[in-house]
Amino acid sequence: MAAAAATASGALGALQASRARLVAPWCARLGLGLGLPSSATSPRAAPAWAPAARGAVPRRGYSSEVNEQDELRVRYLQEEDRGIVVLGINRAYAKNAISKNLIKMLSKAVDALKSDKKVRTIIVRSEVPGIFCAANLPVPTIAAIDGLALGGGLELALACDIRVAASSAKMGLVETKLAIIPGAGGTQRLPRTVGMSLAKELIFSARVLDGQEAKAIGLISHVLEQNKEGDAAYKKALDLAREFLPQGPVAMRVAKLAINQGMEVDLVTGLAIEEACYTQTIPTKDRLEGLLAFKEKRPPRFKGE
Repeated sequence: MAAAAATASGALGALQASRARLVAPWCARLGLGLGLPSSATSPRAAPAWAPAARGAVPRRGYSSEVNEQDELRVRYLQEEDRGIVVLGINRAYAKNAISKNLIKMLSKAVDALKSDKKVRTIIVRSEVPGIFCAANLPVPTIAAIDGLALGGGLELALACDIRVAASSAKMGLVETKLAIIPGAGGTQRLPRTVGMSLAKELIFSARVLDGQEAKAIGLISHVLEQNKEGDAAYKKALDLAREFLPQGPVAMRVAKLAINQGMEVDLVTGLAIEEACYTQTIPTKDRLEGLLAFKEKRPPRFKGE
């Protein structure tokens, strides 16, 4: 029995050593921008891009009022929706076409949101009726498609974790009609979403799908009948974001990382990445708070630490 135990112990040690070698390259990534305990107390720069309300408002004012000329409107929701941020694309005169300025603003907003530990979920929507137009963000992102999402607009939606659309929405990668190809991630993200063969068919044909068709092939997660206000997809996205709010923020960030990185490697390496990510949640204050809340039968009060 002792010999068997020693053999088992040796095998376990070899397995752990092997997994450690697999995990090592990923561990360096896990501490970057995740809001883990080591960085939870570090100073956070105030986002310079946060919209300022009319009148004297603190820079971090979480205001919903913005300059009407802004191409990107950033709104921090309040009250029970605190933690949800809405990125509204507002280029009505150009039908939300992607511009250099919009890309610059999106990039600046994304960089600021990455370091904001109070942000739990981000919704990307159009503020131009009938047109949709994130981003590499560590928190869940939801694309709300209430109108047209063609070319770059769909590529922006594909960069989000979850996509919801109205049944009347229209979406497709139509670049081949212009004798070019999707150049903002479409050739890479669409196959990963709907499969290689179908992605090729859609890109080769420049086909435009409605919400029901997009749902049938797995391009979007939810399809809704459009309402009178024209924001059915946004309202569904808000419902989803509210479902995410109560969960542990560190766990949400690490879970997203584990899924994203794990999908790019083989299963054995993916499981090693998952283990490394899981390990990151163990020493957090949120985990202890979750256990205590369960014991006391009350809602947890997570702080992202």
